[in-house]
Amino acid sequence: MTRWETALMPVYSSLTHALAAALVDVLWFIEGSEDEQMDPDDAVKVLEGVAHLVSQLSGDQRSELIGLLETMAEAESDPARREFLEGFPEGFGLVDEAV
Repeated sequence: MTRWETALMPVYSSLTHALAAALVDVLWFIEGSEDEQMDPDDAVKVLEGVAHLVSQLSGDQRSELIGLLETMAEAESDPARREFLEGFPEGFGLVDEAV
């Protein structure tokens, strides 16, 4: 690892936070990809797969992930990415929709 990579690597409070950040990075890339960058059908499969995976989390796990997403959104300086983070819980089925 170069000194440049070390300087830019954020320090996370837990493995869970690091993995949540990595997941958000991947999904943010997929969400913003043009058809030439990623096949739209493949993108939908990945996004639906993640939504299914997070729907299987326990209540405590969901709460932890939602809290991490809120922390990440508060620290985010890019307004579009902050909006993505704020919408993540509802968009990926972490919270029940209002009745």
